[in-house]
Amino acid sequence: MRLLLDTHSFLWYIEDDDRLSQTAEQTISDIDNEVLLSIGSLWEIAIKYGIGKLSLPCAFGEFISEQLLVNKMEVLHISLPHLTTYTELPFHHRDPFDRLLIAQAMVENIPVVSRDSPLQEYSIDVIW
Repeated sequence: MRLLLDTHSFLWYIEDDDRLSQTAEQTISDIDNEVLLSIGSLWEIAIKYGIGKLSLPCAFGEFISEQLLVNKMEVLHISLPHLTTYTELPFHHRDPFDRLLIAQAMVENIPVVSRDSPLQEYSIDVIW
């Protein structure tokens, strides 16, 4: 199964944070699953790191590259169909990064691993 991680799911997974549900952790850890991280989530992490709202153990580029490799995750880049779907989404959720994840999940027809309940108002599968 292909799946898309919400930003917090990625961070909690790599930090082995107890806030990540057992179902989410098992789904991400399943070697048969293709785990994707949106470039939008990386942008969100870069912003938070850049303004000092998020600390990382080393430089952003080094840290992200290492985590993607170690955890066998792939980056899902933003495509025109993702952005087209983004512009057509109802405003159940206003966070632009989450809205991008929703659009990507819809276009790619994949579930999102997230505890963010407003995502469930869209026609996507949410794993938590």
